[in-house]
Amino acid sequence: MTHVSPLNFVHKNGKFGDYRDKKENNLLKVSEVNKLLIFQIAKFKNSKFDVSNIKIDNLNLPSSLKSSSNSNTRILWLGPDNWLVFSFNFDLIEKEKKQLSEIDFAITDISHSRSIIELEGSLINEVLKKGCPLDINSFKAGDCANSVYNGITVTLDFISDNPKKVRISGLRSFGESLYHSITDSCLEFGYKVI
Repeated sequence: MTHVSPLNFVHKNGKFGDYRDKKENNLLKVSEVNKLLIFQIAKFKNSKFDVSNIKIDNLNLPSSLKSSSNSNTRILWLGPDNWLVFSFNFDLIEKEKKQLSEIDFAITDISHSRSIIELEGSLINEVLKKGCPLDINSFKAGDCANSVYNGITVTLDFISDNPKKVRISGLRSFGESLYHSITDSCLEFGYKVI
């Protein structure tokens, strides 16, 4: 199946908003993350298996509001006994299906159901505060949270503190609305789409 970007019709390279007379490295950067394997892992209630013994791509399943990552894979905690895995390794799901089904865990491929927008720059917190009710200043690299952005359900993944980088993922069907909402919030700071 051919992968079609969820933001194919709206994500266009260029500079937008109040970017004039600003240095390039002071502009926010907006990009789409796509061509990823995305799957959800859920522990069944009857499973007695200790989650600390599970490794996905040599990563432990993270605890509450945390993520774990390596160069190919990121795992986010979504809720009690529930995780979201993003990976550039498309063979990972087949290996994990076998391992997890034997210990009463569900694994669901949701690769084509998400839009992921990555923001980079020192003013990310100000953009997020415009549409998200969370205390954004309390989050650091390695944290994650489920919330809303201007009424759209999102998962926030705080990738790094230097440079400040956050991934915002939402349902594909709301992808264009989410993209417009985020880029509208970026206008006053000036941003570059890459």
